[in-house]
This record gives sequence, C-alpha cells and structure tokens, in this order.
Amino acid sequence: MMAEATALSTATYTRDWRAAFAAVRKLLADPNDTVQVFRIMQALNGAASKWGYEKLVSTPEGGRMAYNRVELCDKLMDRAWVDSFAPGTVGAAYRDFLDRTGYSAKGLAEVSNQDRRAEDVAHPYAWFGRRQRDIHDIWHVLTGYQADEPLGELCLVNFSYAQGGGLGWGFIAKMGVLKTLFKRNGWTVYRAVREGYTRGRKAAWLNYEDIETLFAEPLDAARARLKLSPPERYKAAQRALSATGFMGSAIAAE
Repeated sequence: MMAEATALSTATYTRDWRAAFAAVRKLLADPNDTVQVFRIMQALNGAASKWGYEKLVSTPEGGRMAYNRVELCDKLMDRAWVDSFAPGTVGAAYRDFLDRTGYSAKGLAEVSNQDRRAEDVAHPYAWFGRRQRDIHDIWHVLTGYQADEPLGELCLVNFSYAQGGGLGWGFIAKMGVLKTLFKRNGWTVYRAVREGYTRGRKAAWLNYEDIETLFAEPLDAARARLKLSPPERYKAAQRALSATGFMGSAIAAE
C-alpha cells in the first residue's frame, strides 16, 4: 500500500503524451470507447487532483467533506435516496437523467477502473479524483449539456477543464473540435465548445458543493446561485446539427 501511495504521488506530477495521443486516436475512431477517456486523464491530468483537493480543504465546508470522505458512487447508487427528492429539485433532475439515459454512477466507475491503476488506493488525491468522476453526470444536469450526444460531452469536458485545470479534459475537447472544425457546421461546434470553457470560468467552483444539500435545492435556484448561465451557443449548435448527424468525441456511455 505504501508503494502504491508513493507511486500515486509521483504520477500526480507526470504527463505521458505518447499514451495520451494513442488513447485519443482510439477515442476519435470510436467515440463510445470510454476507457480511452480515463487513459487520457491518467496520462495528462498531472497535479490537478492535488490542486483540487487542496482547494477543497481550504474552506471549513470543503474540509468537512474531505474529512468524511463519502464515496459518491455508493451514494448515487442508492435508488431509495435518489427517489426521495421532490419534483423540481436537482435530485429529481438527476433521477430523470438516470431514467432517460440508463446511465449509472457504478457503470462509469467500472469503465474508469478497467486498467486497475493507482487511482484505487486509499489516498486523499485518489478520493478526490473518484469524486470528480462521480459528479460528472451531476454536472450534465446542472449545465444542461446532454450526456448521450457527442456535442454535449465535448462542451462538458471543456467546462470541466475550466473548472479543474486537468489538461486531459482540455486535450479531449481540442481534439474533438479539430476533428470537425473544417467540416459542415464545424465552427458552430467550436463556438459551442468554447462557450463551455467560458461558462466554466464564470461559474462558482462546483467541487465545493455538498451533494446531499445540492440535491434538495430547486434546479433553477441552484443554477442561478452557481452562476451557470444558459448554454445559448450549445442550443444553437444542437439546432444546426440536428439534420447533419454530428460525429465527434464522446466521453461516457456510462
């Protein structure tokens, strides 16, 4: 365990561009190959988990969450708990998301763990990395970016890059945009994905959110409080692409 923790701490600061390019080639060839997304994260996210964890514990509320170290995957797989939230709340919107897509927190975790790497060790940075993975679909709900389409995933990864600084997110977004830039509606895609980054920069830092408290809050009120502006360019791009069958880089088929 000590050796694994040491390896994690060392890997936190290194980047493997060869592995990242190999993974992104496979991802662009098959947008549903979600294992490649996590390989890109492992190759490029560097010190992002350390930075995020230390930012989280810089506030009393964030420190409480880190101290309790709840595994969100387990919480989000508790269907009775998810069903307990009133209509119109963030929790209800997340429940609707699960029912509409068939996705699950466990499914995403299983995809991320296929390589069985150091992220599984008992380490604060690893816990924070799992937490970021598990809130991915919650961010779909909050931002309004659709999870079961390539464009929505590209917009959310760029939003995530702005929020957390993990280079892997930015790399996926850039490669996905470059693949389509000079095709029909390519610049429309670019503007929508760029908007994702801008929204991420302007929004409150979503990692500070206690999920139990957030889920009980009305969705519209939560979006306003978190400074999540409407995704106008994304909606415009959806309309433009609806007849063309946009194919880009997706993250998850959870």
